[in-house]
Amino acid sequence: MLLSGALFALFLLGFWLYCLTDAILTPAAECRGLSKPAWIAVIAVTFIIGAIAWLVARRPARSSYPLYMPVTEWDPDAWDDHGTFLSLGWTDFDDAAARHPAGRARASDAARSQPKGPDDDVEFLRALGRAIRGN
Repeated sequence: MLLSGALFALFLLGFWLYCLTDAILTPAAECRGLSKPAWIAVIAVTFIIGAIAWLVARRPARSSYPLYMPVTEWDPDAWDDHGTFLSLGWTDFDDAAARHPAGRARASDAARSQPKGPDDDVEFLRALGRAIRGN
């Protein structure tokens, strides 16, 4: 009985700490109902009641965004001669992803690629062989 009471108390303490840190880390513009310092004070003073109130109140208002975004069907003929996608489905996010270093690395040709690790680097393996034979 004592162990279950201690576990329940630890659970309540963890729940309270989660809600308190969530309130502290939430931007002030996203706090609903009360101001951010008021929410922190309510949670700190009222313990579990304030934490439950925070969980209920912090739910965002209904979003006007659809749950799923419509996806255009892929057409391999939608590319022009310069490798540019002609569909209207290309967004600014796609442009940013194409400019990202990881995207450029995939797009680069294999002749210019750097070794992926020490086992792929011929010069490193030669230097390692010389160092081993020298000892």
